[in-house]
Amino acid sequence: MTNTAAPAAAKGLEGVIAANTRLSDVRGDIGQLIYCGYDINELAGKVSYEEVVHLLHHNHLPNVKELGDLKATLVGFRELPQGVIDIVTTFPKEAAPMHAIRTAISALGCFDTTAEDDSQHAQRRKALRLIAQIPVVTAFFHRHRQGLELVRPDSQLGEAANFLWMINGEKPSKEMEETMDMCYVLHADHGMNASTFSARVTIATLSDMYSAITTAIGTLKGPLHGGANEGVIKMLQEIGSLANVDAWVEDALAQKKKIMGIGHRVYKVLDPRAPHLKRMAQILSNQLGDPKWIQMSERIAELMFKKKGLSANVDFYSATVYYSLGIPTDLFTPIFAIARTSGWTAHVLDQLADNRLIRPQSVYTGPVGLKVVPISQR
Repeated sequence: MTNTAAPAAAKGLEGVIAANTRLSDVRGDIGQLIYCGYDINELAGKVSYEEVVHLLHHNHLPNVKELGDLKATLVGFRELPQGVIDIVTTFPKEAAPMHAIRTAISALGCFDTTAEDDSQHAQRRKALRLIAQIPVVTAFFHRHRQGLELVRPDSQLGEAANFLWMINGEKPSKEMEETMDMCYVLHADHGMNASTFSARVTIATLSDMYSAITTAIGTLKGPLHGGANEGVIKMLQEIGSLANVDAWVEDALAQKKKIMGIGHRVYKVLDPRAPHLKRMAQILSNQLGDPKWIQMSERIAELMFKKKGLSANVDFYSATVYYSLGIPTDLFTPIFAIARTSGWTAHVLDQLADNRLIRPQSVYTGPVGLKVVPISQR
């Protein structure tokens, strides 16, 4: 009797192509990230986050009128339903922000009369509404947990500046606004990452936009995905000073501990987003007069490349950037979610344009032929 071996499962779906997409391409072997034909190095520092939103949603950079229309639409969508504000302000103040955001975004679907409208026009408007409202939800919860008065959105500010205004109650400096805006650009999309894939799986069932983005937020929350940037700053705080870095790294490697922010599932060379964030971290550190965080980061990166051939990824320097901006550690991942909503919603629309239910198979490894034993004999 021939015993035919079962096909091997691709653990973590590694190497499996799940979709064709025009949105972004991660070329891990050469350290390149492309959005709709543009290298990330061509976009970073040259275009705003709103321009990237338009690029991902319409496959071209906007002209002046298109950009103005998009900004006006996003500003018009910032106001949250009072019912959602009531929900956010009744959350326990000690709740993790990602729990609060995930729940509030799900609740938004209950207050949107077009939630079940699957027309292309309605889907696009829901996508933009979510892009505009996730930062507002995040800021409102942050103010609520501090016992502070909620700061209303400012229609004169762009997406990055408005978020900083809403969490701090102060208008950001030009440098702060530009830094946050570039962070948004660098995090907007990144191929078929875990949260993007989960959003596409959800919408492929012909569920709704709110369910898809709620799924993505839940996926991003994990420390092996969006939560990694929080781990970086906790690691730096644990090390304490530049003088402790070498010994800490040696000990961590000896114990086979994961060094947060180092290495990447796809990139085999330097993450192309990392140098932009490193440069911003250096500038902010010099301005704020506390350079130890970037100095520690640079030394860790140097040691890990020398000892393991591993490079820093986007989380490694984004953590220092956010920390230097005075943003609480547990808001790092929510900021990632705010920026990535542009990519998530674009992928949802992409999936719907040529949809097929995503239904992978599994390899069964359990027993067969078992017989039921009467309960009295077990």
